[in-house]
Amino acid sequence: MSSPTLPSRNAWFAVLLLWPVAMLNYLDRQMVSTIRESIRMDIPGITSDQQFGTLMAVFMWVYALLSPFGGFVADKFNRRGMVIGSLFVWSAVTYFTGHMQTYNGMLICRALMGVSEACYMPAALALITEWHPGSTQARAIGIHQTGIYAGLALGGIGGYIAQTSSWRNCFTWFGAAGVGYAVLLFFTLKDGTPQSSDTPNGRPGSITETLRTLLKQQPFWMLVVYFTLPAISGWVTKNWLATFLADTFHLEQGPAGLSATGYIQLASFAGVLLAGAVADRWMKVTSKGRIFSSAAGTFLLVPALLGLGFAPSLGVAIGFMILFGVGWGFFDCNNMPILCQIVRPEHRATGYGFMNMVSISVGAVATVILGSMRDHGIELSAAFAGSALLAFLAAALVLRIRPQQ
Repeated sequence: MSSPTLPSRNAWFAVLLLWPVAMLNYLDRQMVSTIRESIRMDIPGITSDQQFGTLMAVFMWVYALLSPFGGFVADKFNRRGMVIGSLFVWSAVTYFTGHMQTYNGMLICRALMGVSEACYMPAALALITEWHPGSTQARAIGIHQTGIYAGLALGGIGGYIAQTSSWRNCFTWFGAAGVGYAVLLFFTLKDGTPQSSDTPNGRPGSITETLRTLLKQQPFWMLVVYFTLPAISGWVTKNWLATFLADTFHLEQGPAGLSATGYIQLASFAGVLLAGAVADRWMKVTSKGRIFSSAAGTFLLVPALLGLGFAPSLGVAIGFMILFGVGWGFFDCNNMPILCQIVRPEHRATGYGFMNMVSISVGAVATVILGSMRDHGIELSAAFAGSALLAFLAAALVLRIRPQQ
């Protein structure tokens, strides 16, 4: 069961400070997909959807590969410093993305973006669990994750900015804002209180020892698979839903991008807040409370994906997007809390980084495959149906995980 200890004001203040960083990280990711047409027309060398899929996927590959290392450095040294440093790098890369003139230059920027974001998420979530070790953990994680949904939703305005101004301004403006906020974090964000550990000074040994400790635990492997399967549907909707809506319902770039992000992310925003409260309350009844909460959300993804892929009208599609968002919120806010029930505190950022590595690697492959499918005339509705099957299998799997004491 969770500890009844209540967090201090500083614990909630830390979550508040991290919220804009999560928002900026995901805003950048989403803008690339919502201003696809503007980038393709302006950057020489992008001649197919498969190439554009590769542009989105290179970020994912680098992010995936470096996530365990970013998590390990955060566990080994300082999670606060990792968060602030990653935001500085993110801001610089975002700014320079708006000034790239070639496809190769864009590829390099997207790869460097993967480096910065690999350092943020594992460190940030582990830092939150330091501040919130007990009965508010899922709620704290959930509030942080709403920053992700806000960023994804705001990414939808990229299409409008591109139409009225320039797609380059999207990256230039937000990159400059990130630099200013990184300076603010340097003076305001504090380290949390490390939790009890079996290792000297509460720090892990080498990365090899850490990974060996993680990988010999069957519940951890089960969580890795669970984290990966529903995430495929997440990448499908993030990277290709705007294109699907534009083609299926004959929408322009701006409305398609805003619809693809707005409805899902607003529903996810509400879903994750509800899920955090439900999971923390459920933990008072059973140690599998967060597992049950997460599984319920993942089961909701199944009808949502099937309905979205075969919706006869935009109104029906919006309804299924909202259902998807609610289910995703329940899935998303419980992954780190479940991880905390499986691994030691000094291994949590590394563990989450490893989960990211597997999940995003699979998502990157799926993104490129979907681009190739479009080039060969295969409808994206097939991808939604396949993602629904994977979500169902994932929900059944997570229910078999037993929390460790």
